[in-house]
Amino acid sequence: MNDQDWSLLEAIYDEKNLTRAAEKLYISQPALTYRIQQIEQEFGVKVIYRSNKKISFTPEGEYLVKYAKRMLLERRKTKDTVLSMSKHVQGSLRIGCSSNFALYKLPSLIKQFLVLYPKVEINVNTGWSSEVMKLLQNEDVHVGIVTGDYKWLEKKSVITEEPLCIISKQPIALDDLPKLPRINYVPAKSRFNPTNPLISKIIDNWWLERFDGPPLIIMNVDKVETCKEMVFNGLGYSIIPRGALVDRDRDAFYSIDLHYTNGEALMRRTWMLYRESSLGLSAVDRFVHYVQTQYEKKIE
Repeated sequence: MNDQDWSLLEAIYDEKNLTRAAEKLYISQPALTYRIQQIEQEFGVKVIYRSNKKISFTPEGEYLVKYAKRMLLERRKTKDTVLSMSKHVQGSLRIGCSSNFALYKLPSLIKQFLVLYPKVEINVNTGWSSEVMKLLQNEDVHVGIVTGDYKWLEKKSVITEEPLCIISKQPIALDDLPKLPRINYVPAKSRFNPTNPLISKIIDNWWLERFDGPPLIIMNVDKVETCKEMVFNGLGYSIIPRGALVDRDRDAFYSIDLHYTNGEALMRRTWMLYRESSLGLSAVDRFVHYVQTQYEKKIE
């Protein structure tokens, strides 16, 4: 097997479909099938089973996939290390980022960083924070930016703290909320975290502390921008992170930051997580330092 075969096995395992795996690798399905047959001949074992368009791996195939993933990881590490040996800041920087931060904050961060370090090659994966944590744990990314408090035993920095707030088209009083229509922001449950999202738990706890009855929810949406559009069209109020309100929203909405009865604000923290060992790569070290200096809020 060679490195192309490693990528091929990884793609088939991740996609569980030969057509999608071939598309991901930019090769034809017959070419992919031929390579699988060559691998099976090389090792003298069956690697995959196909039935009703479904793909499953044999125990031997599962072992080869684990080997392929380990070799691809080692190849990435080796390439990163060699590039970091240059006196210039260069090499690859793989970032996993929660969707909302990626939408509202990350583009400008990357743009400014690349002005300083144009030789760095950046790869970004966005998704739910639980998915980013999985990428970080598997060493598929160097840096993870997640919203919410996740268990991480290595290095981390708080980069933003933002309150949750109510947005509405017209001024409203908090005491009137139970009888007003609500556009409910509920991030979709990911395959890595099928439980209720953290933001929903925070809002539910605040509501139960303040009101006896349930909210008047007329819509459940999984995107902040959808919430904003619904509210902008006068269909109800919503509760979203304040960081989702950009400059153009200031004149479009009335907003109220939320507090518990003891005066404590409903806050969401966004963390930057990384490994100490990754700082040996110049691109990772400079990016971590750059983000920390931009937000100037470090936690060891």
